[in-house]
Amino acid sequence: MRNIEIYDTTLRDGAQAEEISFSVEDKLRITEKLDELGVHYIEGGWPGSNPRDTEYFRKARKLSLSNSTIVAFGSTHNPKNRVEDDLNIKSLVDSKARVITIVGKTWDFHVREALKISLNANLDIIRNSVSFLKKHAQRVFFDAEHFFDGYRDNPEFAIKCLLAAEDAGAGCLVLCDTNGGTLPHDIERIIKDVLKTVKMPIGIHAHNDSDCAVANSIIAVKHGAVQVQGTINGFGERCGNANLSSVIPNLQIKLGLKCITDDQMKRLREVSRFVNEIANMGHFKRQPFVGDSAFAHKGGIHVSAVRRRSETYEHIKPELVGNSQRILISDLAGRSNVLRKAEEFRIRIEPDSPELQAIIDELKELEHQGFQFEGAEASFELLLKKALGLHRRFFDLIGFRVITEKRKEKEETISEATIMVKVGKNVEHTAATGNGPVNALDNALRKALEKFYPELKNVKLQDYKVRVLAAGKGTSAKVRVLVESGDEKNRWGTVGVSENIIEASWQALVDSIEYKLLKEKE
Repeated sequence: MRNIEIYDTTLRDGAQAEEISFSVEDKLRITEKLDELGVHYIEGGWPGSNPRDTEYFRKARKLSLSNSTIVAFGSTHNPKNRVEDDLNIKSLVDSKARVITIVGKTWDFHVREALKISLNANLDIIRNSVSFLKKHAQRVFFDAEHFFDGYRDNPEFAIKCLLAAEDAGAGCLVLCDTNGGTLPHDIERIIKDVLKTVKMPIGIHAHNDSDCAVANSIIAVKHGAVQVQGTINGFGERCGNANLSSVIPNLQIKLGLKCITDDQMKRLREVSRFVNEIANMGHFKRQPFVGDSAFAHKGGIHVSAVRRRSETYEHIKPELVGNSQRILISDLAGRSNVLRKAEEFRIRIEPDSPELQAIIDELKELEHQGFQFEGAEASFELLLKKALGLHRRFFDLIGFRVITEKRKEKEETISEATIMVKVGKNVEHTAATGNGPVNALDNALRKALEKFYPELKNVKLQDYKVRVLAAGKGTSAKVRVLVESGDEKNRWGTVGVSENIIEASWQALVDSIEYKLLKEKE
């Protein structure tokens, strides 16, 4: 089995993405998580370019990494400086990184227009920079910037740049599709040409501006590249970099090339979500391999098939990448969907029972009204238990009132909810304020019930989404409210639908509390 080096640049190239910024502590936490995943190289940043990256390399030396080597990134020396006097080169050496990656121009257009030097002078800069750094690091990688564009315009010069780095001792020549515009068939053609000339191992660094970064990385490896550079979740400037969350399983599971261990592969989804959380980015549900929807099934025919043999509608076993099969509940569902979800909830339903058909009929009617249970499985579990007589009421609403007022133009809006509920023979009447009407209602309901059910003190409203269902009706349109709640152990979703946003929110809030109490009493 051929081994492929995985080179992660989430902390440097990934951090150049719009809306992403990592603190030093963020970068250190991600470094440890990437080490657990088993990536070979972690590009920590550009020492000397900013105080944050300089501090990272100082603190990273104290990390106890088991699998990964931290890499410092920089550029070839400034044409105006001697290599030994260049501050960028000095910062790379001062980082004390065992491996250094240095980027250099390989497109004659950039040499003439950006550096404004001769082509021969650029070759000297590459040669001098790599040679000098080789004296201070175990390995030096050369990132051939804009290589594919450069090869297209002037193949002879692009190859000379690689040979200059090779002659100076570069351990890997990384071909960069910096503008992200090269298509897979050109990647294949150019790599074949390159390997006729260079002797050192080559790598691939692909950007995703043509949505081909993953495909280009796979093609490059298939035709001889031994190192793949990319980022977790495809973070990166403009449209991003090659997504290692897809590259790694494609190479290892599909092509049989060794990237990480099988146990490490099972952590792929965990690492993907961890990086998203640290970056404060939402999880992309439809992301291949690691997304929530990657192995989710909705159509009844599909569900019936995967219940018998998962490979009928799944290209790999989701457990290989730390994911799991999900059966979604919708008006497309048949008996197989409901039975599968009942199994997950440990609820027994006979396949030929009248209760099952009644559940399916109610489900389809509710979704016709606008309910959606794909993101509200707690509400669906309650629906099942109500239909089967397994539900119990913990309280009855006598009434509530929500007031929102703004007293002066520049003052904040004030929301207050008053509520009266009956628990057994007891009536509780209370009020609470909140950041908005829904938050006030949530606070008032909890305040009224916590006296009887103290376990509700641990429940927090984690997320709240509103979707307008009927376009064209403006503010009179029906809305669907999805609420995500959680305690110290679990998270669960509930749903409500109404023309009145407060009523829809109330439905979702009540389901959330009833779900928590039912689980506590099981």
